[in-house]
Amino acid sequence: MRLAILQPYLFPYIGYFQLINAVDRLVVYDDVQYMKGGWINRNRFLHASESEWFTWSVRKDTINALIQERYFSDRSAEDQTRFLKQMYTAYRRAPFFADTFPLLENAVSISELSVARKITAILRLTCDRLRIHTPFVLSSDLTVDKSMRGEARVLRICQHENATHYINPIGGTALYSNDRFAQCGIQLSFLKTRPITYPQFGAAFVPNLSIIDIMMFNSLEQIGSLLTEYDLLEAETSGGWRS
Repeated sequence: MRLAILQPYLFPYIGYFQLINAVDRLVVYDDVQYMKGGWINRNRFLHASESEWFTWSVRKDTINALIQERYFSDRSAEDQTRFLKQMYTAYRRAPFFADTFPLLENAVSISELSVARKITAILRLTCDRLRIHTPFVLSSDLTVDKSMRGEARVLRICQHENATHYINPIGGTALYSNDRFAQCGIQLSFLKTRPITYPQFGAAFVPNLSIIDIMMFNSLEQIGSLLTEYDLLEAETSGGWRS
């Protein structure tokens, strides 16, 4: 059973969805520390041929608060109205705007203020749209020792979920030991997204934007093909890599 563990990100880039599509089960990692300035409550979109941020504000809390303990602010309705205006202005002439904008409206209409649960609901909506059927579970709902940290916790979650293969984004290669996973009978791989381009508005291509940009400019069939544009790399005990 292939497993991924990902923090909840707001309309993340396509590599996030490639990973969800590549596994049999996703654990949404919501009982770890909330990192301010990351991708949990914001992302990038295309505006006037350049990359620009959209952000949904989160209530202030202690620096050690977990993702599951954080809530969108009292300005969330205002933020999300502004978000829809940003998306309308930026993409109203995109070829798949009419297919994509209703999903954004549905996402905004979710009344949940919990950051983890609202973003998880948005991820499910987006996966449904992209024809990804991987089931989700929140890590906070698992009966796993929450005092464990780092690699030990990830391994324990893998064991709890009966995973035989753990796949992580390529950016986490320094965090995990192939030997440790092998000792537990779990294959460790890292997903590396291949360079992806597609027509935007005729200007120079702007890469690594939110999945919203992908959906605005590509049909579901084209997105289905893009979801396979990655390589799985496996660490060797010698320190090298094999695909």
